Amino acid sequence: MVSNIAYIGLGSNKGDKLNYLRKAVIKLNEGSASKVVKSSSVYETKPFGLKKQDNFLNAVIKLSTGKNYLELIYLLKNIEKELGRKESVRWGPREIDLDLLFFNNLIYSDDKVTIPHKGIADRDFVLDPLCEIEGELVHPALNKKICDICSGVSEKFIIRKLSAKIL
Repeated sequence: MVSNIAYIGLGSNKGDKLNYLRKAVIKLNEGSASKVVKSSSVYETKPFGLKKQDNFLNAVIKLSTGKNYLELIYLLKNIEKELGRKESVRWGPREIDLDLLFFNNLIYSDDKVTIPHKGIADRDFVLDPLCEIEGELVHPALNKKICDICSGVSEKFIIRKLSAKIL
């Protein structure tokens, strides 16, 4: 089996937030095609986009998978649905949000998906957890280390790092 490396951003700000993150990791580990190999700490963050909503819990995982990027995106969307996510306003409240951040060193964009995820460089709640688990990771489109990009983020969303784990 070909093994691809993907980084997934997880977020939740409805209901039992930590449990939604944990359930998503369990579902990603089901079967033999994918395995979560690293998990960041969980961070409490201010909402991005729509400001008048509950704070989020965010984390990032490193995934080893035999799936291609389209199969993985399909899996992420199915897990979101299985865990109760409903379509709503952009950047609104959600039970679970699973974003494909990186897939190997792929740089790809069409009308549905952009890889690497286009918002990474502006979001400390993605960069800090990525830097925590993979400090030497290089953003293939920006050709910069993730930890170096962290210092350039102007708006801070992270409130605190929690002691809770999702893996």
